[in-house]
Amino acid sequence: MEGYILEWLNLLGRWVHMVTGIAWIGASFYFVWLDNSLETPKQQADVDQGVGGEVWSVHGGGFYHAQKYKVAPPKLPDNLHWFKWEAYTTWITGMFLLSLMYWYQAEIYLIDPSVMTLSKPVAVILGMLTIAVGWIVYDLLCKSPIGKQENKLSLVMLVFVSIAAWALCQIFSGRGAYLHFGAMLGTIMVANVFFVIMPGQRDLVAAKQEGRAPDPMHGVRAKQRSVHNTFFTLPVLFVMISNHYAMTWGHEYNWLILIALSVAGALIRVYFVQRHHGKQTPIPLIAAAVLIMGVAAAIAPRPSAPVAIEKGVSTSVLFASVAAVMETRCASCHAQAPTQPGFSTAPKGVVLESADDIVRQAQVIHQQVVVTKAMPIGNLTQITDEERALIDQWFQAGGKAE
Repeated sequence: MEGYILEWLNLLGRWVHMVTGIAWIGASFYFVWLDNSLETPKQQADVDQGVGGEVWSVHGGGFYHAQKYKVAPPKLPDNLHWFKWEAYTTWITGMFLLSLMYWYQAEIYLIDPSVMTLSKPVAVILGMLTIAVGWIVYDLLCKSPIGKQENKLSLVMLVFVSIAAWALCQIFSGRGAYLHFGAMLGTIMVANVFFVIMPGQRDLVAAKQEGRAPDPMHGVRAKQRSVHNTFFTLPVLFVMISNHYAMTWGHEYNWLILIALSVAGALIRVYFVQRHHGKQTPIPLIAAAVLIMGVAAAIAPRPSAPVAIEKGVSTSVLFASVAAVMETRCASCHAQAPTQPGFSTAPKGVVLESADDIVRQAQVIHQQVVVTKAMPIGNLTQITDEERALIDQWFQAGGKAE
């Protein structure tokens, strides 16, 4: 029953996380586009009122005229729309999922004894510290003299997140390391909204209400953090879907793959931000494509060296040994009724109970157990290298039952 409840909590949490994430990212992308697409106001009256830029657009059968003030309008409107709960709800639901999957079930998804032997409390504390330290370091860098030089800040941040990616992959399972890397970046993004952007906006509003001159530095700081957020977005989205692709987090050099694909995502966003400015160059997009193709080529499966099959050993005998491994190491999760705590259904619907099941999934078994070694997850069932070699031998012999 516990596994069934966890499945429902996961489903509902993930659903809300996706919906609010789409709302947040959509609003963020739109306002970055809007800010970078502003043109000089055509009407002198608008300039006199403090309008710094405007843009006309058409959507859904209607025309829209958006204007941005250099600091604030002479008088605040009765209805002022704020954009914050999309970000907050995305983070809250993301942390809920992280807690549910990677902290509550740390022994399954977060801890991998072959990487580092950790107790559950220590693993969870390290995960929490990663998220907190990531924000603290980033915020201090932005407030330091380096923060006034975007190129230097970008370089230092690249070094910092690269060290974080490497360190996480030396501590946690590949899957857990990737998710905590994404949680760190996601927390930086929402903390930018909560600690920098929103306080600045509240002060601007208060200044107008109190009749004092608004501080233009709030807008400068908010824009800097908003731009950072837009560059973090694609790396975070990659991490969100990465758990489906063991070829990345299950690889020996998973940390390098994480860095490369995160940089590729940031470069893609750089290209589109430049497009908004009308100064686009294909160089960032080309660099991103080269990185992605380079990773794909580097981790492509290499043909296995032929494995000698002992003389006199028939395919049926070999399969019987493989079936025994499946029963001992895999069927506790991959069954119609899993016995492994935390699982109410077989992961991805892959059942490995009968001979037909095993033969039908031969390619998947070989990829996950032998090539990437991503399964059993966290090596919960302690499969041995000899057993992985046995599966490799059987697969190369044709992956048949007889």
